[in-house]
Amino acid sequence: MNLKQSIFEALESLNANKLRSSLTILGIVIGVAAVIAMLAIGHGAEATITGSISGIGTNLLFVFRGSFDESVRNPRPLTLGDAQAIADPFAAPSVAAVAPVIEDSGEINAGGERTNTNIVGATPEYFHVRNYSLIEGEYITQEHLLGRASVVLLGPEVADKLFGRREGLVGETVRIEGQPFRVIGVLASKGGGTFGSEDNRVVVPFSTAQARLIRRGGSDRVDLILVQVVSAEAVPQAAEEVAQILRTRHRTPIGADDFSIFSQQDFLTTAETITGVLTIFLGGIAAISLLVGGIGIMNIMLVSVTERTREIGLRKALGARKRDILVQFLAESSLLSLLGGLIGIFFGWLISFTVGRIAASSGTPFNPTVGIDAVLLATLFSAAVGLFFGIYPASRAANLEPVEALRYE
Repeated sequence: MNLKQSIFEALESLNANKLRSSLTILGIVIGVAAVIAMLAIGHGAEATITGSISGIGTNLLFVFRGSFDESVRNPRPLTLGDAQAIADPFAAPSVAAVAPVIEDSGEINAGGERTNTNIVGATPEYFHVRNYSLIEGEYITQEHLLGRASVVLLGPEVADKLFGRREGLVGETVRIEGQPFRVIGVLASKGGGTFGSEDNRVVVPFSTAQARLIRRGGSDRVDLILVQVVSAEAVPQAAEEVAQILRTRHRTPIGADDFSIFSQQDFLTTAETITGVLTIFLGGIAAISLLVGGIGIMNIMLVSVTERTREIGLRKALGARKRDILVQFLAESSLLSLLGGLIGIFFGWLISFTVGRIAASSGTPFNPTVGIDAVLLATLFSAAVGLFFGIYPASRAANLEPVEALRYE
């Protein structure tokens, strides 16, 4: 008996028991669909997170106060003086630009509408370092900074909540923590980010925020220093230059830095590790469904062997070899599994697409991705499940003695 004939006979056998075959296939369908959907959601989450981190800016270093070393107590705060020292091209030739930032949350209102948002005090360099673009208006300038001007740039989410639009807002007045500010521009959307939504924020001049909105312990204290490096290759060198400058200024002992420096690659590596573990975890849970489906195939094939004992005996009496019987039952179990796998791939894609649409409608930039690797993995795994769980029933059928099989009632 050749393979083609075995496949046709397997199809006839499965067609003769449609309901039983359908219920058996259902277990594989659920398993494969779950694996495809979970892997797609995991890859989509990874792409969204890494895309957000990459969208923050290019070749960035993030300098924070404090250290993970528990022996370092009472770390000195970062200051404007630290930022100016880092910006010195002679002390840090690998640094292209520096942007000190202070940030807090607060209430903003206009025209009877109000919302809570992130208030960012920034210098003109902030927008270049962060790769911000404008829907309309202008950026904060040095004149705004020196004059402590009451001007503000709105994030697109804030503009939507307050005015219901993102254009034609230049010249409007909003109140931040009860104080009037003139809108000079609207930022383009950047979506979610490492430190929360990039769109739910307003940006005011650093000096204005420092004097009127965000009060810190020191007059020149900052929350974060963003450092743009001249190139991706120079990031390690720039990190070392920044560290040396801060060690000198803070007079910290060797090995006891009271600050932390992170690069975008650090955040990307951490995010990829977390999402990778999550994807494997979700895929592993979904794979259990495939295992259950495989056990279902084995059970059904054992029932089929029992029901067709006389048929098997008759075939062997007419000259069928053990190999022919083995191939016949393996073909049936493999077809059950493979058909379930193909249907499962479709439903897995459908689930992923639905999750993506729901996320889009809720304002979350999330796009599950069904990769060819996931499709091939699910297809091969489902076929392997059919073969593995079909071996014992097929072997049992092939080893039946013709005389005993013919006498079976």
